[in-house]
Amino acid sequence: MLLQALCACAGVTLRAVATALKIPIKEGSVHASGILDMRGTLGVVSEAPVGFKNIDLSFDLNTEATEEELALLMKLTERYCVVFQTLTGNPKLTIAQKSTGNG
Repeated sequence: MLLQALCACAGVTLRAVATALKIPIKEGSVHASGILDMRGTLGVVSEAPVGFKNIDLSFDLNTEATEEELALLMKLTERYCVVFQTLTGNPKLTIAQKSTGNG
C-alpha cells in the first residue's frame, strides 16, 4: 500500500508539474519497488527490521521533452510529491488508542 501511495502521488504530481511547465507527455507509467524483510513484519525474527530498507521509484514517459526539461520535471516532481517528501522527511508520528464500550 505504501508503494501504491507513492506511485499515485508521484504520478499526479508529475502530471501537474508537466502541465505547468508545458511539457507534453503522450503517455507514461510510474513504478516503485522496495527491499523489505518480511521476517520482521511477520515476527519470525525479532531482530529483523520492520519496514522498507530501500525504495526505488521510476517513471517511463513517452515524451519529446529535452533532457533538461526531463531533469527539471523529475526535480520538481520530487520536490512537490507529498508522499515522497514525507518518506524522506522523517516526520514525527504518534499513535493513540481510544476505547468505547463497557471496558
